[in-house]
Parts: sequence; structure tokens; C-alpha cells
Amino acid sequence: MPDHPAERITVADVAKVARLARLDLPDDELEHLAHQLAGMLEHFADVDALDLADVEPMTQPYPLVNVFRSDVVTPGVDRDEVMAAAPSSEGGRFRVPPIIGLEG
Repeated sequence: MPDHPAERITVADVAKVARLARLDLPDDELEHLAHQLAGMLEHFADVDALDLADVEPMTQPYPLVNVFRSDVVTPGVDRDEVMAAAPSSEGGRFRVPPIIGLEG
């Protein structure tokens, strides 16, 4: 395997993946993509080279706090008042017109 990350990907590699993905790419675009992917591999190699032995793993880059309010029971709306304002109710529930089976 080549020592330099940029040498790990070739235009032939990109052409093969493009063919497998059923992409018809012109030669100049294949070369451009190979160059971009090689740059990405170089960046990944730079990250791999970092000494991260003393770095704690983390799930978030910034400390997060709960953004929700406290779960406090508060009084709700009076059921009888709501039912009295409804156009139609039956047995403590809203009565709505049927919507299924009205075709034809």
C-alpha cells in the first residue's frame, strides 16, 4: 500500500466506483473527484497522526443542559366547560360526523 494517502486513490478507482454507481462521468470530472478524494484522505491521515491518548471521549463538543422546563402538574381546563363549548358531545366525548363510508 502506498505511503502517502493521496496515492491511495486513483482515477481508475473513482471510475470503477462511478461505474458501480451507474454514473457516467467525463474524464475531467473523474480526475477532479480523484483529486478531491485524495485531499480528504490526506486530511484523515493528519487526524490519524494526532496524539489523542490524553483526550477524553465525548458525545458532544459543548456541555449540554436540559432545556426543558420542570415537570410540574398544573390545573387543566374544566371538562364540563369544554364539553359545553363543543358543537356536539356525547358521554363526555366530542361527537364528530362520520368521514368513512360516505362515498357514493
